[in-house]
Amino acid sequence: MSLARAAAAGDSTALHPWVESGAHFHPRIDPRADVQSTFADDDALMTFTDYLIDSALVLLVLLQIKERKLTAKALIRPVVIVAIAVANYMHGIPTAGNDLVLVVVLALVGLLIGAASGQAVIMRRDADGEVLARAAWMSGFFWVLGMGSRFAFLIWVNNGGAATVGHFSATHSITSGEAWTVALLAMAVFEVCGRSLVMALRRQQLIGRVVPELV
Repeated sequence: MSLARAAAAGDSTALHPWVESGAHFHPRIDPRADVQSTFADDDALMTFTDYLIDSALVLLVLLQIKERKLTAKALIRPVVIVAIAVANYMHGIPTAGNDLVLVVVLALVGLLIGAASGQAVIMRRDADGEVLARAAWMSGFFWVLGMGSRFAFLIWVNNGGAATVGHFSATHSITSGEAWTVALLAMAVFEVCGRSLVMALRRQQLIGRVVPELV
């Protein structure tokens, strides 16, 4: 019996064409039952490699507190680090439920923080025409805010916060721990790329100037 005929006949067991299709449907997540195994069944959200990557990214910015030459290599280095993380942990983009919404939201948050950090970097040209950059306290604040909050969240999840995150996931249709892994990775990637892009654009503007000056 087709859906239309079943509906016309008053069949209460018919599948709703906007929600379910044929024999394939996504069952409702029960916050009290399904959540308990949400993170237990997935790989741990954070490994030693995660700690190492986050620490390296924070260290890169802290090293910029002292004024240094801003080279293309310096701009690309953080991007290479997150590219390694993507290669290790990105196995696909989850799209079930609100997984993609979570990924997009955290990616945008990372992009905004990264752009703010890059804009707050103090840049100038020296007498030889080289572009120098120094991470002011505001730039460091934004960078540590992004990487540090991600770092703290992952530590919390791995030390008793999984149940709380699982309950949040169930009530907001986030279907797995993988969605959080991808979302947090996207946040780091967009923060790094946003900062590097803003700094690269500002560097290019400075290169075209004749008189050394602060931007």
